[in-house]
Amino acid sequence: MTLLNMNMLLASAALPQDKKDIWMPEQASTFAPGVDWLFYGILYVCIFFFVLITALTLFFVVKYHRKSPTQETGGPTHNWFLEITWCAIPLAIVGWMWFEGFRGFMEMRTNPKSGDAMRVIVNAQKWSWDFTYSNGAVTPDLHVPAGAKVVLSMNSLDVLHAFYVNTFRAKMDIVPGRINEMWFEPNLPGEYWLQCAEYCGDEHSRMRAKVYVYEDQAAFDAWLESYDPYKGLEPIAAGKLVFESKGCTQCHNVTGVNGIGPSLKGAIGRERAFTDGSKLVTDANYIRESVLDPKAKIVEGFEPVMPSYKGRMADKEINFLIEYLLDASKN
Repeated sequence: MTLLNMNMLLASAALPQDKKDIWMPEQASTFAPGVDWLFYGILYVCIFFFVLITALTLFFVVKYHRKSPTQETGGPTHNWFLEITWCAIPLAIVGWMWFEGFRGFMEMRTNPKSGDAMRVIVNAQKWSWDFTYSNGAVTPDLHVPAGAKVVLSMNSLDVLHAFYVNTFRAKMDIVPGRINEMWFEPNLPGEYWLQCAEYCGDEHSRMRAKVYVYEDQAAFDAWLESYDPYKGLEPIAAGKLVFESKGCTQCHNVTGVNGIGPSLKGAIGRERAFTDGSKLVTDANYIRESVLDPKAKIVEGFEPVMPSYKGRMADKEINFLIEYLLDASKN
């Protein structure tokens, strides 16, 4: 049994998993008890020494203050035992803090063997998330089973982001141009907030999603097998869902007012001017090209900041989106 696992057992005995206090949220992963145990350990050490040093300082001020202006003071003295003691004890305590933190960090950063873990691909962009599972399903929220080791393979499509779930005590930066991986094992079924913990632009505070933890692997497998967000929806309604769930609303709208990106009201059947000087009466093919290769035609007055949805939006989803924008263009 590793030292971190021992700490987790101690923390579990001291702090029940459903406990909520002023310091920490509920513990919903196997990492949480160890993190909380170390947090409280450091906190209590700091409180103890703060009280001890403050009390001794006040005591010495009162006991050894000069009784009169003419009172003589003694010369400097050395007590090697005392000086070594007050250096050795803090050094040992700080060493313990470092050792515990390093052991916990290494366990968090050492992924389980690939055969023992469920892998999810995570794409982060301004200002939304998408999660891709083993069967190709893509969701705007993260779904995982309790009791399973989950490895996230994370990529940023634009700027620096950070994956953070406070109930899991799990956080990792997501850096453009590289793949960062992290893992955790949720152990408490429920719904939890996932948020970006790195300032990534003016809509940073809206970059949130939910983490759904299922009771067991069987419940998760049943959800994954049946997952179809567009089942039973008419094409226009399905297109509205695509528009909202894929993060399009972060930069675009259908109200006619431009945002970070141009408004998509009347996006089909209207002439647009582009930064290369060309003009085009837009149609369904223009929408498709803009989704898959957004830098091919940049609307005049806007920056080429939109990421490509190639491989992230299926053909049927693009078709649904076109139907929704066609309907929006009529109004």
